[in-house]
Amino acid sequence: MTRHVGWIAGAAAAVLVAAGAITYAVAEDGGSSATTPAAGSADAGFARDMAVHHQQAVEMSYIVRDRTKNEEVRRLAYDIAQTQANQRGMLLGWLDLWELPKVSADAPMTWMGMGDMASGKDGALMPGMATNTELKKLNTLSGKQAEILYLQLMTDHHKGGIHMAEGCVAKCAVGVEKKLAQGMVDAQQSEIDLMADLLKERGAKARD
Repeated sequence: MTRHVGWIAGAAAAVLVAAGAITYAVAEDGGSSATTPAAGSADAGFARDMAVHHQQAVEMSYIVRDRTKNEEVRRLAYDIAQTQANQRGMLLGWLDLWELPKVSADAPMTWMGMGDMASGKDGALMPGMATNTELKKLNTLSGKQAEILYLQLMTDHHKGGIHMAEGCVAKCAVGVEKKLAQGMVDAQQSEIDLMADLLKERGAKARD
């Protein structure tokens, strides 16, 4: 299993290197009116929503890092936090580059035609996001119990993130943003598979 986690860490590092290249590519051609997305576009909507989605993943990962001493889970959590914090910075940076607002009056996922999907109840603004109650519970657990809840919450979180990223692959117009979204799909699916193994080792499984 350590080898598997190590592979994920290596893949995360590769994503961060590629992220720099993608940011540079957007900066190179993102300033022209022909390629700059509109505020209501899928490109802008994905950037705004995924930045919020990623922020919670970073928060959850830092919580569990302090609630367990298990090196495999801590390493996975650190990789997720670093990768998604970097991607979040890219997404917000693109909005700045495009001179577009980072918030919108539209409901989350409106750009996907799914603005009525998430109620925002108890802090879960988009599908896959943990509720405030679940985050508070994670903060009260330690050891194996914290690991299991984190892996379950992050599996749900990744499933929601993959759904959104697939929406960008289908709807976004900026090529490098579509490429980043596809990279998110591939990396998060690999992490879901890893988390399923980690849950099985702990006598648990993903939530239905």
